[in-house]
Amino acid sequence: MELFNYYRSSASYRVRIALALKGLDYAYRPVHLAKNEQFTESYAAVSAARLVPLLRDGEHSITQSLAIMEYLDETHPTPPLLPAAPAERARVRALAMDIACEIHPLNNLRVLRYLVRDLKVSDDDKNRWYRHWVETGLEVVERRLAAQPATFCHGDTPTLADCCLVPQIFNAQRFDCRLGHVPHVMRVFEACMALPAFEDTRPEKCPDAE
Repeated sequence: MELFNYYRSSASYRVRIALALKGLDYAYRPVHLAKNEQFTESYAAVSAARLVPLLRDGEHSITQSLAIMEYLDETHPTPPLLPAAPAERARVRALAMDIACEIHPLNNLRVLRYLVRDLKVSDDDKNRWYRHWVETGLEVVERRLAAQPATFCHGDTPTLADCCLVPQIFNAQRFDCRLGHVPHVMRVFEACMALPAFEDTRPEKCPDAE
């Protein structure tokens, strides 16, 4: 397997965690988003969307981090990233989407660049934008976790939701977001970071880290 990714990309970090949880080896293919390497002809030949992450498994190329993680779960089911019961699987997916669909799209690199370069938003206002959506979005996750507390987002083993939560907290810390108002979120984050699958794949430990 090959993983095309960028060390600071939270979506890429999700997939690195999932691969590590499952103990799967892969070739690390860096794509430097800040240097616009995703727009090169060579990468366009690999990814129609010119985004990361992209997982290449034999003749199959899979995009979108949630789709990649579910693919890994279906092709390598142990350990599982989703519970067995339908209602529990739905809860884990909902938690993952609270982050991947409600928080992250408003704050990815493309959006931040557009705010500054095209809309002429100041850096201070860009950071205010970022913090607002992260802080309010994490409040939703906090309420879900508080209603059904466990070691991880759901139960005593990491799931798809934890793979999404940890990279979002890394980004929140990088942008100095408030996190004191989400104690359940931070408790789960700390539990995750005690595991090698989360710690060893963190951005600064990637081969392309700067």
